[in-house]
Amino acid sequence: MSIVVEELSYTYMQNTSSAFNALRNVSFTVNDGEFVGIIGHTGSGKSTLIQQLNGLMHPTSGRVIVDGYDMNDKKQRVKGRALIGMVFQYPDYQLFDSTVLSDVSFGPRNLSLSEEEITARSREALHLVGLDPDEIGEKSPFELSGGQKRRAALAGIIAMKPKYLVLDEPMAGLDPGGRRDILALIDSLRSELGCAVIMVSHSMDDIAKSAERIIVLNNGEVKQIGTPDEVFAHAEALSEIGLDVPKPMMLAALMRERGVDVPESIYTEESFISWFEEAVRNV
Repeated sequence: MSIVVEELSYTYMQNTSSAFNALRNVSFTVNDGEFVGIIGHTGSGKSTLIQQLNGLMHPTSGRVIVDGYDMNDKKQRVKGRALIGMVFQYPDYQLFDSTVLSDVSFGPRNLSLSEEEITARSREALHLVGLDPDEIGEKSPFELSGGQKRRAALAGIIAMKPKYLVLDEPMAGLDPGGRRDILALIDSLRSELGCAVIMVSHSMDDIAKSAERIIVLNNGEVKQIGTPDEVFAHAEALSEIGLDVPKPMMLAALMRERGVDVPESIYTEESFISWFEEAVRNV
């Protein structure tokens, strides 16, 4: 099954003089287990788009189908929403209960599970995100560090066992080490749970590292959909809409300008290091 977005449009303050078209005829599909990155400049419609996926916002026209459930239909939306877990950019918006464990348990409890199952799911979710429930379970979530808060918010979603994990700027505000940790965690969860990931990010390096396909948004429209190879091959087109390319790609381009024969396909740290080591061996 899959998430299918068909000709989706959304207008803020519709039928007023201040009407603003945030999304225009957006169409794409997210397949089972796939990692899809969504990029675009500020105001391009990224956050509006992902809130349509689980029915937090309803389209002006078009529709979202989640594993066959039409999110425009109120009854079907309940079933479709249960398949999608959304983690917002700022974890403080999702953390609210008195203890970490009770916060993580909130979602499973709304599924009318037994207390035994709720506890098991919540503890397992905390373990999966690298938090010890015995150590922090009874702490207030607001006592945690920034990175721990992100993990706790993610655990609350994982405890629901979603089929699709939607992440809005999950590494925003973290230092490089924290960014690497969260990205590695997302990759690990995808492998462990078998879920698809849809991630919004301003970081081209993070998207290049993990995404299998990339959706490029500009002024509410899809400008391009493709693999990282396909998308980052159009560096000038990305620049025209205010987007950079990954840093290793920038470095490779500078080296080519200086006469070094660096392949055009390099856009991740791993691919650059692999090329560099091979080039040194052949000197």
